[in-house]
Amino acid sequence: MTLFLAKMTASITASTVYLCCVFIVLFSVYADSQDTDAQLCQMCQGTVRQDSPVWDFCLTKGYIRGRCCFRNNTSNVDTIIGLDLANCSISHVEHLYNSSTAFIIDLSDNPVSNLSDFIFQGFNHLTQLLLPSKLECPGGNASWEKVEVKNNARVCEGQKNICNQTAQMPWDCPENSFCSPYGPGFFECSCLQNFHGYKCMREGEFPIAKVLGILTGSTVVVSSLLWFTQRRKAKNT
Repeated sequence: MTLFLAKMTASITASTVYLCCVFIVLFSVYADSQDTDAQLCQMCQGTVRQDSPVWDFCLTKGYIRGRCCFRNNTSNVDTIIGLDLANCSISHVEHLYNSSTAFIIDLSDNPVSNLSDFIFQGFNHLTQLLLPSKLECPGGNASWEKVEVKNNARVCEGQKNICNQTAQMPWDCPENSFCSPYGPGFFECSCLQNFHGYKCMREGEFPIAKVLGILTGSTVVVSSLLWFTQRRKAKNT
């Protein structure tokens, strides 16, 4: 058994180990995401305030749970489409968990002194953002159709597609790819159909079956190694 496992271990290539690690990381992220909605929606006491624009938005678009508005759907996946964290005594914001699907976010009336644009990276659907009046809109005013200070809040409305402003883009997407918006002031390059890999240089369909086969095999190998290690420890004790 020891010799067999040793041969199996030696046959694992560097790419296989890498893909296995990626699989484990992705699985861990998925498992952790089950609790992040609860953390975000209960970050502040109570539910969505009736004087928040999130309340008006949610009346016709979804349902309220805590400080979040979720989309009405028949699937088992909860999708946040609105978030009201106004007047929550929040002084620092590092991330907003799984709210990148939100259309409206209210962070006004909080003692936030600084807010990184990267917090909203990937927030493609965000159309209205309310911030403390002393803060600037993420991506700058050029990333929004309308910016105004109203009721001690800075209101950023109508996120612009930066891909339509080629003159302001710091670089172009490589050949065989196209520009996609990726949050206020951000964009990403996505491969055209039938292209994949580094800088979209590989032509043909992505070998998903092969990759899944490698991941499955790697998982079996790692599980076997862990089982064998535990057995040896149990015998030694």
